[in-house]
Amino acid sequence: MSMYTIIATAAMGLEALVAKEVRDLGYECQVENGKVVFQGDETAIVRANLWLRTADRVKILVGEFKAFTFDELFEKTKALPWEKYLPIDAEFPVQGKSVKSKLFSVSDCQAIVKKAIVEKIKKSYRHETWLDENGPLFKIEVALLKDKASLLIDTSGAGLHKRGYRVAQGEAPLKETLASALVQLSRWTPDRPFVDPFCGSGTIAIEAALIGQNIAPGFNRDFVSETWPWIKKSIWDQARIEVEDLANYDQELDIIGSDIDHRMVEISKQNAFEAGFADLITFKQMQVKDFTTNKEYGVIVGNPPYGERLGDRPLVEKMYKEMGEAFSSLNTWSIYILTSLEEFEEFYGKNATKKRKLFNGFIRTDLYQYWGPRPPRKKESTVKP
Repeated sequence: MSMYTIIATAAMGLEALVAKEVRDLGYECQVENGKVVFQGDETAIVRANLWLRTADRVKILVGEFKAFTFDELFEKTKALPWEKYLPIDAEFPVQGKSVKSKLFSVSDCQAIVKKAIVEKIKKSYRHETWLDENGPLFKIEVALLKDKASLLIDTSGAGLHKRGYRVAQGEAPLKETLASALVQLSRWTPDRPFVDPFCGSGTIAIEAALIGQNIAPGFNRDFVSETWPWIKKSIWDQARIEVEDLANYDQELDIIGSDIDHRMVEISKQNAFEAGFADLITFKQMQVKDFTTNKEYGVIVGNPPYGERLGDRPLVEKMYKEMGEAFSSLNTWSIYILTSLEEFEEFYGKNATKKRKLFNGFIRTDLYQYWGPRPPRKKESTVKP
C-alpha cells in the first residue's frame, strides 16, 4: 500500500476532538487551524471516513507549493503525480478558494489547475484526444492561503455530518458532527442517564446512542472514494467488518429526548428509527420547566433556542430562567447548554464551571458546562468463581 498525507477538516473549536479521534484510530497527527493532518495508507483513508464523528471531511493532500503567478500555479500543479490518483476516465471538477494571496481570482485558479491536470493526465497515459471524464468522481480543491497553494482530493463526497439517518429536520438543525462533539465534551458514559430537553430532530440523542454503543457514524452511508480503483473493495469490506465487530449492540442505554413541539418529537422518532434506535431512545413532548427525575449522576446536553430574532428574546430569557429553576435540584447531574446568549448565566441563575467557545454554523456560541460530582465506583463482586 502507498502512504498519503491525510487531512481531516474540522469546524473551528473542534480540532482537538478530531485529533483525539484520529489518535484513537492509531494514527499520530498534527493539529492546525481547521484541520488535523496525519499519514496513512488506503486503510487509514477508509477508517477515517467510517469512524470520525466530529470531522467535516477527509481529504488527501496531493501537493503544496508557493505560487505567486498563474504560470507558477500551472507548472507546479502539472508537476504533481496526478496519475497516481486519477484514472484516464476520471471525472475531476476543480473547486477553489483564495485567502490573502496574489492569485485572488478563484475562477482563474480553478481553470488553470484543471488545465494543468488535463495536460499531466494526457502525458502520463499517452492520450492525445479529449478526456471523456465518464469514470469515477474525484473532487479536487485548490486552496490558496498567503500565496501557498494546496492541492487536495476529497475522499468523503457528502460531508461526514450526513450520517444517513436524518429523514426530516426542523428549521435550524444542529449538525451531527457538532452534536457528537457536545456529547463527547460532556464526558458522558453509556452507564449514565442522558437527557436532551430541546431535542429538535433528535440529533444529540442519536449521536449519544451511536457513541454509547460504539457504532461508527459512517456505518449507514456511502463515500465517493468507494468508486476509486486504487482503494480495493476488499479494504472497504474489511473496514466495515471491523465496524460490526467493534459495535456493542447489547449495551443498554438510558437516553431521553424531549421538545415542546410535538411535530419535532415525531421527526425525532423517525430519525431514531432510521438510525436503528427506535427502541433505545425515548422521545416525548415536554416543556423544559416540567423536567423532573429521581435518577442520579445523569448528563443533560441541550441546544435551546438562542433568541437570535429580537421578538423571540423575551421568551428565550423566560425559558432559560425556568430551565435554571427546573435543574436546580439536580445536585448529582452534569449539565451542558449551548447558546449564543451572552447573559445566559444571569437568566439561568448560576455561573458555569467552565465555558467553551464553539461555532454552530456561523453563529458564535458558548458551551456552558456545569460539572456534577463523579458517579461512585461500582463495587466489584466478591463472589468467587
